[in-house]
Amino acid sequence: MTRQEFPSPFPSPSPSPPPASPLPTRRVGQTALDVSVLGFGAAPLGGIYRSISNAEAEATVATALASGLRYFDVAPFYGLGLAEHRLGSALRERRDECVVSTKVGRLLRPLKAGARHATMYVDPLPFEVAFDYSYDGVMRSIEDSQQRTGFATFDMVFLHDVNRRWLGDDVERRFDEAMNGGYRALDELRRAGQVKAIGVGVNDSEMLVRFARAGRFDGFMLAGRYTLLEQTPLDALFPLCEQEGVSIIAAAPFNSGILATGARAGAKYFYTDAPADIVARTRRIEAVCETHGVPLIAAALQFALRHPVVASVATGFSSPAEVATGAAMMAVAIPPAFWDELKASGLIRSDAPT
Repeated sequence: MTRQEFPSPFPSPSPSPPPASPLPTRRVGQTALDVSVLGFGAAPLGGIYRSISNAEAEATVATALASGLRYFDVAPFYGLGLAEHRLGSALRERRDECVVSTKVGRLLRPLKAGARHATMYVDPLPFEVAFDYSYDGVMRSIEDSQQRTGFATFDMVFLHDVNRRWLGDDVERRFDEAMNGGYRALDELRRAGQVKAIGVGVNDSEMLVRFARAGRFDGFMLAGRYTLLEQTPLDALFPLCEQEGVSIIAAAPFNSGILATGARAGAKYFYTDAPADIVARTRRIEAVCETHGVPLIAAALQFALRHPVVASVATGFSSPAEVATGAAMMAVAIPPAFWDELKASGLIRSDAPT
């Protein structure tokens, strides 16, 4: 993939000073694990859409710690191992202060001589992906992640991307493989106390409903599906999670860009140019923001947290300025009248907790 510049989802003005103490935390499911309400998504440390240096990665994580973030999420897929290396290096001396999750389902194998990457990551490590949700594959994946990060343990582990977008017609076979193999491995590790929580991470709420009914999970990472622009999990997933005591990590609160950049030219929605209807709806949300003096970023970050099943909102950060801005937006007071107008205008669902 050719290198391309991906617009930062955060504005450039200097944010307010970061808080001196950790952000508030919430419990994950029925475990004893608490995560900060703002989570650090480490995909940008792997160079998603643009390359960043080791020094930038180190400074970004350092700013997250200084800003009170204590939950960090990573995956082997991010930069094909690069994000795990960088997060491990940046957190190693403060690992005990943080909650760290990684993901399983993709093993990394050395790229064959002469082969080229087909990935959204710029300057990734020289590996390629092999999907494997089996018992042995998941155990191998965790060991590999331990070595890449230098961490002896992870607090939370997610089965990653068991959905049609990534697996196509193979999704049913992989679902069975995950439940009969990978889930069994994670459950053993949980019962042995080697991980504190297990879950599934996808951008498909219907698939999470299937997993919730098939096994006993502590938390799900749902990307881009409970935001100011979409609230479909209110129909089935969130009620089921409340019933089963499963928490949600609401990832990608900006829908990959537009809810941070606003409806400007080239704004992204699920990693492609936003369609006309999404652009128009975002403009209407921005108008309500302006009326009430609420930054769009603050509304996007805080919206999901108003649902009791959501433990944390996790978003990707690629610079210290982005982290500081995100932390500052968490402290913005949003008046009830703002949410009321969004509901009255049909811009968010009337049954969304606000």
